[in-house]
Amino acid sequence: VQLVESGGGLVQAGGSLRLSCAASGSTFRVTLMGWYRQAPGKQRELVAMFTNGGGGTNYADSVKGRFTISRDPTKNTMYLQMDNLKPEDTAVYYCNALRLFVPYWGQGTQVTVSS
Repeated sequence: VQLVESGGGLVQAGGSLRLSCAASGSTFRVTLMGWYRQAPGKQRELVAMFTNGGGGTNYADSVKGRFTISRDPTKNTMYLQMDNLKPEDTAVYYCNALRLFVPYWGQGTQVTVSS
């Protein structure tokens, strides 16, 4: 399974970005699970994820009301809509998927928010 993130970039505070995560390869039984991020000198942290088999979502407190996770199973693609971005959102964003209980990660996409 290969996961490729895209959509990162440089944006001013208050701006928006939409990240995409496309799964390819052995996508049978792959479940796109969520988004994580890692800022310099910090541990990787959960940003948003699907719960209850996709019937629910969970967000980090720091992004609630600003970020929205979604996915299109027909395209094996997951999205993260990020609005009202803040400088503290600056990080490398990674998508995560599971296939037969094995986790997979993308290479990450850089998001930089200037003040």
